[in-house]
Amino acid sequence: MDVRTDSKPWKRWYRSLYYQNAPEPDDPKLERGKLALLVIDVQNVYLTRPQPSTLDATARASYESWTPFHARMHGTVLPTIQSLLARFRGDGHEVLYARIACQTQDGRDRSLSQKLPGWNNLLLPRDSPQSQIVAALAPRPDEIVVTKTTDSALTGTNLRLMLTNLGVSQVVCCGIFTDQCVSSTVRSLADESFSVIVVEDGCAAASQTLHEHELTIINMIYCQVMSSQELLGYLP
Repeated sequence: MDVRTDSKPWKRWYRSLYYQNAPEPDDPKLERGKLALLVIDVQNVYLTRPQPSTLDATARASYESWTPFHARMHGTVLPTIQSLLARFRGDGHEVLYARIACQTQDGRDRSLSQKLPGWNNLLLPRDSPQSQIVAALAPRPDEIVVTKTTDSALTGTNLRLMLTNLGVSQVVCCGIFTDQCVSSTVRSLADESFSVIVVEDGCAAASQTLHEHELTIINMIYCQVMSSQELLGYLP
């Protein structure tokens, strides 16, 4: 990550080889009535941890490997998203959520990627506690929550139609995981001609390396990546 010490360092952040010598992007012109915050997959299942004393050696090693992710979530990502929610709500901008949850108890409606063996094999019935948005970021009664069994929040829901109905053309994305559902959603939004900003300190991947690598891939082609403080300076 190439960070300059000027007042807008995001303009040089996360440059891939494709954009290494590209001009600095223009300041975003965010417009009231066209702007929404989308919080992606910050659910109980990903922030619930077992007691370390109950784990065998293999499980304990896995537990330790995920400790940096949880430290980032609690120390950086959750507080950042809380500050974004407060500002967007206070200024009257739209706030929406996406979460992973299936409509059936046995998960037969899930997409193939959520049925294959491995870490991504998820069975999260829509009413289960594990599928709910974490309490620290709980949606308000009139805020839209879409439920998906896909990585992209657009592919598996009617989110695109709802954003269009709301008059939204500019979407600020945050949540988890940077290299999976956040990235897939950002790419889908860009393909549908939405203008997208990803808040760097409002996202996390399993590791910081994966997080930064994915931001480098998607920045300047599918979105603009910036910090929450920089974003707040552009909000109408």
